[in-house]
Formats: sequence, C-alpha cells, structure tokens
Amino acid sequence: MSLSQTKLADYQKKYRNAELTRDEDGVLLVRLGTRGESLVWSAEAHDELGCLFADIGADRANKVVVMTGTGDAWCASIDAASFKLSTAGDWDLVFWEGRRLLNNLMDIEAPVISAVNGPAIFHPEIPVLNDIVLAADGAYFQDAPHFMSGIVPGDGAHIVWPHVLGPNRGRYFLLTGQALSAADAKDYGAVAEVLPPDRLLDRAMELARDIAAKPTLTRRYARHALTQRIKRLLNEGLSMGLAVEALAAIETLPKDGVMKDLR
Repeated sequence: MSLSQTKLADYQKKYRNAELTRDEDGVLLVRLGTRGESLVWSAEAHDELGCLFADIGADRANKVVVMTGTGDAWCASIDAASFKLSTAGDWDLVFWEGRRLLNNLMDIEAPVISAVNGPAIFHPEIPVLNDIVLAADGAYFQDAPHFMSGIVPGDGAHIVWPHVLGPNRGRYFLLTGQALSAADAKDYGAVAEVLPPDRLLDRAMELARDIAAKPTLTRRYARHALTQRIKRLLNEGLSMGLAVEALAAIETLPKDGVMKDLR
C-alpha cells in the first residue's frame, strides 16, 4: 500500500460526528450525526468533516460513498456558541477549514451519493454537491445561518446554489432564506429522486452497488470528469467568498464574535 493511502481502520473511529461502515461491495456508508442523534453543526464538525473527506478520498478501497444523516434530519441545528468569529485570526481558521471542507469532498475519487433524510439547513450545499442526490419526501433545504442573520453566504453557498438551481433561483434562495422542499428541489434539478423515508437508504444503496460493480477506472475517472467544472468554480470563487464573508461578519457580529443561536 502506498504511504499516501489509508485503510478504513485508520479513520473509522476517528470522528465524533460521523459513523462509518463499509460493505463487501466496497460501498462506504457515512452517517453524519452528533452523539447518536442528528448532526449539530459546530466548530468541531466544521473541522472534522474536511479531515473526514480527506481520509475517505485517500482510501482507494472506497468504491462508492453514500452519505446520509442520523435520525430525522441531515443537519437542522447549530452550536452557535462554539464559533468565535471576531478577529482576523479567528477567521483565518474558518478560511482554512472552509476551503478544505468542500475541496476535500470534491477530491474524493469515488462517486458520492447523498441520501438526505430530513431538513438540511446548515451547510446544505454539501449534499447537493454530490453526484446523485436523493431526498426523503419530508426533507427540505435552507441556507439558514447566512444572509438572514446578517452574514454573507460566502463559504461555497454562493457558488453551489446558483450552479445547481440556476443563477436567478440560486440567488433568490440565498437572499430570501427560502425553505426549498424536496419536491421543489427535484423540479429545479437539485434532487434526482424523492422517496418515502423508509425507502431512501435502500434506494441509495441499490444505486451505489450498481455503480460499485463498474470497472475501477470507469468509476474513478467518471467522478473526475463529472466534477471538473464544479472544482473549477470552487477554485475561482471559494476564497473570495470566504474573505468577504469574514470582512462583513467582523463588522456585523457582536464584538465577542459569537453568532446568535440561530436554531
């Protein structure tokens, strides 16, 4: 094994906000969650997920990745007090982690399927960036923590949502705090299938096993080809977006740099 690769055992128990299992077909199931319940977005999660995506990408035994949430939400709550955002030094860390979060996700060299099991309102751009997006019929998407709370949606949301919804719908989504139902997201092209909650994961695994059965280079290079444009857009705009988000936040947020409890 190359020194640049990892094995599942190296990272399976490493993260507090994700549970990882891989089946005999090479499908890695990632269940995002916090202490056995739905994922709470926090400074810890912001740090962990970028590292997690790097580990997943370095493990060539992952033929397909299926990502879902724990419980009845993808991510519908935030530990706002865990973020300190008052100084350039605080934002330097966010800037670094924010780039790694999305870039490491896109650098996974295996197809990634999202099974959005419920509301995705904190970093909802993560599931819709993936190659196949399935959603439970009670799920919805909303960019909760940004513009509606006086923060620039510059951490990739400004790139992803106009890309997947179209320029005008994407900007409307970000500037109004729109709660986009799974059905509307499907009509707009951001979601491929809407399913009953009890069918969601089974359908994701069915698709994953079909893809896993394809030749190795076909799978890996299809991922390269299908993500090339998104990577280019992130490379062009992610750093700028994070920079203006930081600039406005330092002016707007309380002097202690702690976001108000949003949810």
